[in-house]
Amino acid sequence: MPQIDYRTVRQISGPLLFVEKVRDAAYNELVEITMENGEKRTGQVLDTSNGLAVVQVFGPTSGMDITGTKVKFLGSTARVSVSDEMLGRIFNGLGEPIDHLQPIVSKEKIEIVGDAINPYSREEPSEFIETGISTIDGMNTLVRGQKLPIFSSAGLPHNRLAAQIARQAKVPGSQDGFAVVFGAMGITSEEANYFISEFTKTDAISRSVLFLNLSSDPSMERIILPKVALTTAEYLAYERGMHILVILTDMTNYCEALREISSAREEVPGRRGFPGYMYTDLSTIYERAGKIRGRNGSITQIPILTMPGDDITNPIPDLTGYITEGQIVLSRDLQRKGLYPPVDVLPSLSRLMNQGIGKGRTRDDHRGVADQIYSAYANGKDLRSLSAIVGEEALGANDRKYLKFADLFESKYVNQGFYEDRNIEATLNLGWDLLSTLPESDMKRVKSEQIAKYGKWKKE
Repeated sequence: MPQIDYRTVRQISGPLLFVEKVRDAAYNELVEITMENGEKRTGQVLDTSNGLAVVQVFGPTSGMDITGTKVKFLGSTARVSVSDEMLGRIFNGLGEPIDHLQPIVSKEKIEIVGDAINPYSREEPSEFIETGISTIDGMNTLVRGQKLPIFSSAGLPHNRLAAQIARQAKVPGSQDGFAVVFGAMGITSEEANYFISEFTKTDAISRSVLFLNLSSDPSMERIILPKVALTTAEYLAYERGMHILVILTDMTNYCEALREISSAREEVPGRRGFPGYMYTDLSTIYERAGKIRGRNGSITQIPILTMPGDDITNPIPDLTGYITEGQIVLSRDLQRKGLYPPVDVLPSLSRLMNQGIGKGRTRDDHRGVADQIYSAYANGKDLRSLSAIVGEEALGANDRKYLKFADLFESKYVNQGFYEDRNIEATLNLGWDLLSTLPESDMKRVKSEQIAKYGKWKKE
């Protein structure tokens, strides 16, 4: 059937075109838009009903008018060229190179929407991924195939943390290839230059694929970017057998773009003005992480989001928490103390931690040490609040030890250098060093044989 140029644009609203009298338009179908001056832009069908097609434009709609704009429906969905040669390259949110190198030429062109993983085909996450960061590896362990978000706030160093994880992450003992797919949405040009500089000067770029969408770029790119990044990750993981870590920042900018498009479509808003389908939309991103039986590769996700107003009950972190398997929470209080990374371990959680730690994976004492540190730090923080009221002198000798432990834990364990890559052995040994400042008789969460093997208490 010949393709028809439609000149029936009824309305242009933000990034959307409303085209009337359209025959047989399909959801997600690609569209070619020709402006009156001959300039061409690409779009995608967002909705179609009773001959009216809603088209989202991949780019600005400035310069378009109702009478002079032609729309052609191409009969295919959005695809991205994928290849091993993407490693070491930098692309925009549409998968187009922005590093002044040649475009990717490949026979493989994959739909960016992606297929959901059959639950029966999913393999249970199990292997430990080492990030080199004690508060993650020791207390909230990342497991291959997991989706573990970082909840941050404006002004906190989540970008530095993302760059450090991308540089240091690895699967200990694995001979399979490991690579990072890094997607940044709605970032400033300064932040983009920072990421490019960090990846380049540490040579992390050689095992990474970067997708960058600037705040000055069209909001539609922010909607497309995670899908393009995950399609690339799926190719490298399931076709090339690599272990892929996908880092997406900032998911808040993604959700804001969703809200903008929903508003342009004049949809009934949900909580805080976000569309009611945001949960479903986020799940189509997060659920593309995992392992598939019979295939060597895997996709692990670390989405990063900034909580508006530092509010963890905001719809973005709230819905993300329902879909993902835990969260890493950054603390403004810890940052004010000059600590990096300011990870607050008490509200943080990795629900799959037990599946990736223990003998043969990390060390046999891992679970016990983490539990003992959690207990001691929580006790120390409670006593810190109490001492602010009654004074430290009013506390008993044992309580003062826990008060000191909380300070030591933050300054020695939480705090580490941006280029400090601690392996899991060093992290666990550091945990024992800190626990040795407390009475041995209080070690109720570690086994006696582990105290004898790893403990630092002086024997009388």
